[in-house]
Amino acid sequence: EVQLVESGGGLVQAGGSLRLSCATSGFTFDDYAIGWFRQAPGKEREGVSCIDSSDGNTYYAQSVKGRFTISSDNAKNMVYLQMNSLKPEDTAVYYCAAVRSKLRLPRLWMFRQRYDYWGQGTQVTVSS
Repeated sequence: EVQLVESGGGLVQAGGSLRLSCATSGFTFDDYAIGWFRQAPGKEREGVSCIDSSDGNTYYAQSVKGRFTISSDNAKNMVYLQMNSLKPEDTAVYYCAAVRSKLRLPRLWMFRQRYDYWGQGTQVTVSS
């Protein structure tokens, strides 16, 4: 059974940091790219970042570039999202997701429809 479980969310003041974790199981980790998405109330779910752990390539949305860092621990089948300099507009439920197809990943990683498996999400709230 495929599982993705997010953790690490919480309440933080603007300018603070959080580290989200995504524990994966039930599939061959290197065969998939793992993305982080977020969804704020009343808004579409949007891509935040993505990592292809087989080659180390990473991708970021412009809104988080320079503040967020995605990484993976292949031995533990884990993906992390280090979030620094958090802003109130980063408030959302954060999801990790796995995509098998890496075709044109650099251009298509942010499209949620491509992803095969999803976690349940973790709430991140940034107060001003």
